[in-house]
Amino acid sequence: MYQLPTSEGIAAFEVVAPTARSVPIVLNAPHSGNSYSRGFLDGSCLDERAIRSSEDVHVDELLRPAAALGARLLKANFPRAWLDVNREPYELDPGMFAGALPTFANVRSVRVAGGLGTIPRIVSDNVEIYQRPLPVAEALDRIETVYKPYHRMLHRLLRDTQAEFGLAVLLDCHSMPSAVRGNHGRHKPDIVLGDRFGTSCGGNLTDLSAALLGRFGYRVARNKPYAGGFITEHYGQPATDLHALQIEINRRLYMDEHSLEPTSGFTRIQNDLATLVTELADAVSAGLLTPVQAAE
Repeated sequence: MYQLPTSEGIAAFEVVAPTARSVPIVLNAPHSGNSYSRGFLDGSCLDERAIRSSEDVHVDELLRPAAALGARLLKANFPRAWLDVNREPYELDPGMFAGALPTFANVRSVRVAGGLGTIPRIVSDNVEIYQRPLPVAEALDRIETVYKPYHRMLHRLLRDTQAEFGLAVLLDCHSMPSAVRGNHGRHKPDIVLGDRFGTSCGGNLTDLSAALLGRFGYRVARNKPYAGGFITEHYGQPATDLHALQIEINRRLYMDEHSLEPTSGFTRIQNDLATLVTELADAVSAGLLTPVQAAE
């Protein structure tokens, strides 16, 4: 039901769901996919290890215990290097493609200029992905057959959750490299919460999330260096009872950044994320986020 087969028979994305929805929270892991097709790899300048540098490795697995508590988890199986659903649908770099892009494509966004559009040109540290220009038709096909169905599913999960509980909370989950680019001696916080500077969710939700994570022993920052991408901005509409909060997890907390293997901290992060979901759900039930319609 939730599968969109690729040419190699792998579901492009899937929903991990408990038997019954019992909390008003939807979890999203849009960058943890690691199904790299042979054709994609053959057309890349990068080997199978280097191309994974933009991947949010293991984030979907970190969220599974939280999903088992009654949330829905939407997870991408396609890699971010192939398609980034945390962008507008047509943020495309004309220099990447053989042929003319549609006139409605956003070719001038900051993300496109940085090589990180809907079809990324680079992985981390400005490393080019492709050996040669892509046909425009291939880019548009990825958007039509994977990007748009992914967002239809995310919209459906939020709509159904809101219909049941009166509101919905989206936790959009990612991971970040431990070191600041260009300064490997300087490390990022443990967790960065992004709420688009207070516009994508109720302030109480960000406050409580920061307090809980701080209680768990993490160094938490807000909106810097990550305030939330397209998903947080697009779906976060507190005035309509849809709240979106981006969570960026420092990779050094749970994995070896060279081997990509989980470390002893993996289970701790899993358990703390499950506790976070439980306590946020309890707080929402107790009135942390009063539904707008109920208040009117």
